[in-house]
Amino acid sequence: MNFNTLKIMVVDDNRSMHRAYENYFEMYLEYTLAGIYESTQDALAVYDLVQPDIIFSEVELPDGSGIEAIKRYRLKDPKVKIIMLSTQNDFDLVKKAFKNTANGYLTKPVNERTLYNALDGIKSEGATLSNDIAKKIITMFQRKTYDRFSERENQVIDYLSQGATYKTIAEKLFVTASAINFHIQNIYLKLDVNSKSEALRKLRELEYS
Repeated sequence: MNFNTLKIMVVDDNRSMHRAYENYFEMYLEYTLAGIYESTQDALAVYDLVQPDIIFSEVELPDGSGIEAIKRYRLKDPKVKIIMLSTQNDFDLVKKAFKNTANGYLTKPVNERTLYNALDGIKSEGATLSNDIAKKIITMFQRKTYDRFSERENQVIDYLSQGATYKTIAEKLFVTASAINFHIQNIYLKLDVNSKSEALRKLRELEYS
C-alpha cells in the first residue's frame, strides 16, 4: 500500500451521501477520493483504472451483498484494504464480513471524523472497527458463564437471556430445533425448574450470588 496519499474508492448507493463524502475528503490531506460508485459492478468496471488503496463499501447494494463482493476485489488486488459500512451492527454480520477478509466494519451514520479515524486505523494498524461494535464484542467476552453447564448450554442460556426463540437459537448455533430443546431440558433439569421464566429468574439469582 502506498503510504503517501492513499486513493479511496467509495461504493454506496445512497446518493444523498455522495456530496457528504466529497466534502469529507476535501478536508483530508492523506486521502484522496478516487470515485464514488453505486454498485459493485460499477466499481469493478473501473477498478483497474482507479487502482484504489482502500475500498469503503456499503454492505447492502443494488447488485448484491458488499460482503460477497470482497472476494471479487481480492481477485483484482489481494492487498487492497476493505472497510464495510452498514446500519446493522449484528455480530453475525460483522463476523461474516471479517471471515470474508474485510479489514474493517463501520456502522452508520458516519461523519468526517469517524471516517477519518477509520481510514487512519487501516493505514496504521491494518484494521478498524466502530466503537459500538467493539463494545458489543467486549460485552460478549465478559458475559457470565456457569460452571454447572456445558459450553453449548452456556451458549443457549446466553441467547435465552436475550429473548431469542428456540428456532432463532438453532439457526444461530447451526443445529436443529430438537437439539436446542434437548439442551434446554438439561438446563431446566440442572436448575430444577419447569419453564423459561423460572430458568431466567434462577439464572439471575446465580449471577448475583
